[in-house]
Amino acid sequence: MESHEPAPAPRPAELRILGLALIASLILWQLPYGGVVLYPFKVLATWMHEISHGLIMLGVGVGFDRMDVYPDGSGLAFADGSSGAVGKALIAAAGYMGTPLWGVAMLWTGQDPRGARRALAVIGVLLGVSVLLFMANSFGQIAIGATAVVVLGVALLLRGRAAVLLCNVIAAQAIVGAVVDIRVLYRPVLVVNGKAHGSDAHQMAVATFGHDDRWAIWLWASVWLVWSLALLFGALVLAQRRAGNLPDPEAQVPSEG
Repeated sequence: MESHEPAPAPRPAELRILGLALIASLILWQLPYGGVVLYPFKVLATWMHEISHGLIMLGVGVGFDRMDVYPDGSGLAFADGSSGAVGKALIAAAGYMGTPLWGVAMLWTGQDPRGARRALAVIGVLLGVSVLLFMANSFGQIAIGATAVVVLGVALLLRGRAAVLLCNVIAAQAIVGAVVDIRVLYRPVLVVNGKAHGSDAHQMAVATFGHDDRWAIWLWASVWLVWSLALLFGALVLAQRRAGNLPDPEAQVPSEG
């Protein structure tokens, strides 16, 4: 009869590595060429941002027409129709509030090898489907299509703790990237693909207050910043608790008999 050993669970050492990855990411984003190292994660986070807009567009009934991801790491999502103030507010908030939620979901599900591989596989499939159905520009099709292939390949090939670590690092980058990206909302002009563009906070201010005064834009930018920081802290606490509740097979000593 075949015996099935329990899947290895995350240990404190891996949680420390995750913490170091978060700190390293925050530092790299502040360095002149640090963004080059993190560029693949930036593109993936942009996809999470835009697909979050798209999902809410579908949810409020205006339809999701298409999305673009650009080489500078920016992106746009386009609705089929228009909605009222509530719908516009939900769509505007979806990007910056949704991206860290993707990270939280991956951190929560990716604390054991099987869960990590499943989380990576789901992300890979969603990336591929979005390219086929919604991605409109050539760069986005190539970059997100290649990312889908890589993520699916990793989900199929990686085993054990390597899958857990990679899933956690991708999740952490999504949350940290959301925190870092929000700072652009405090600038007078947002640049998307080299052109000035109204930000999500600008659209949120108009939808909720009826105007785009700077204080209203900064208010929503601050709300989303607090949201992302709270999710970052909460995700780490939840990941640590779940890891602590799972058995460590290396700590189990077989009994003689």
